[in-house]
Order: sequence, then structure tokens, then C-alpha cells
Amino acid sequence: MATEAKALPAALVDLIDAFSALPGVGRKTAERYAYACLKSNRRISKNLSSALAKLHGGVKRCPVTFALIDADEEVSPLYGDPARDKTMVAIVEDPFDVLALEATGQYNGTYHVLGGVISPIDGIGPEQLHIPELIRRVKSDGVKEIILATNASVEGESTALYIQKQLDSAHISGLKISRLARGIPIGVDLEYADKITLGHALSDRSRLE
Repeated sequence: MATEAKALPAALVDLIDAFSALPGVGRKTAERYAYACLKSNRRISKNLSSALAKLHGGVKRCPVTFALIDADEEVSPLYGDPARDKTMVAIVEDPFDVLALEATGQYNGTYHVLGGVISPIDGIGPEQLHIPELIRRVKSDGVKEIILATNASVEGESTALYIQKQLDSAHISGLKISRLARGIPIGVDLEYADKITLGHALSDRSRLE
């Protein structure tokens, strides 16, 4: 912004611009973040800079579950753990939804991260999600139950229905397909649901007929 550039040092404006590029961060919030970095101890800014510099090189996606893992790991620890039940798979939209379900302490299965939901308005179709990999995994791991844990949104419901149809078409013997119970309000993402509500939704999941 021309006016802002004249009123503030270029380095500060560059940082504000960088924060503004993040989803959900408005200009005023970006200004507060940038000014907080400037006022704080230099060590904090250096730590932030170092963490950002290491981010892309230190994180990758699990080739089986598509959850985020350390770059030196072969598969997700939650999948590799022999104590986890590989015959039960919770299907979630994004990696942080895994944290939400883990926080309930009531789930001992594994996960499959779709990488989003079907949303034609955003140009996202089924072919851009990890659905074929899910079907192959169901067969190779002998999965007995699929829990459709997509968010309670129009897109989440449409994606869950699409996955159900794909699994039905695969004719996998003995596979149970369930959906999280409607303890989660419409429009609330798993990431922001409280533990009690999410726990009830998980334990009271219902079978799709």
C-alpha cells in the first residue's frame, strides 16, 4: 500500500504483506503481528524465521494415510503403531482433524486424510482427493469399518456420500460404513469442536444403510 509504505519502514511493510497473505489474516491483524515481532525480543523473531525456513523441508505426507509427518519418517506413527487397529479407518478432510479426534481419547483406529472435500465452486473434484488410495488400502489392510468423519457442511456431506457410493461399488465383503453422530453442529469444523461433543459424536456414530 503506497500510503502505508510512506508512513512505515519498508522492512515492516514487507512483513505485514507477508502476514496478510495467510488465509484469514486481515490487514489490521497482519499489522499487529508484524508490530509484535518488532517489539519482541530478537530471539523470538529469529526462532520464527528459523521455524519457517525449516517448515517445507521438515514435513511431508504419509504415503499411506496422507497425514503430515516428519520428513525422516516412512509412515505416520499412528499407522505404524502396532497397538492401533488398522481394520478401522476414520476418513477426515485435513491433517488437523486427526488431532481433534485424537484429543477425545476414544479412538484407537487409524486415519485417512482426503486432502479436502468435493467443492465444484472451488474447482475441487473427486479426482483431486485421496479416494482411490483409500479403496486400495481398505482391500490391502482388510479394513472392517470406515468412519466418515468429514465436517458437517454441505461439501462434507456430499463428499461422505460420494465415498460411500465408491465403497459400495467396490463390493468389499463385510465392510461397515458409519458416520459420526450428529452431535457436531452444522457448520462447525472438527478442529473447533469441543472434546465432549466430539467424543459423543464418535462413540454414537451410526451405520449408513
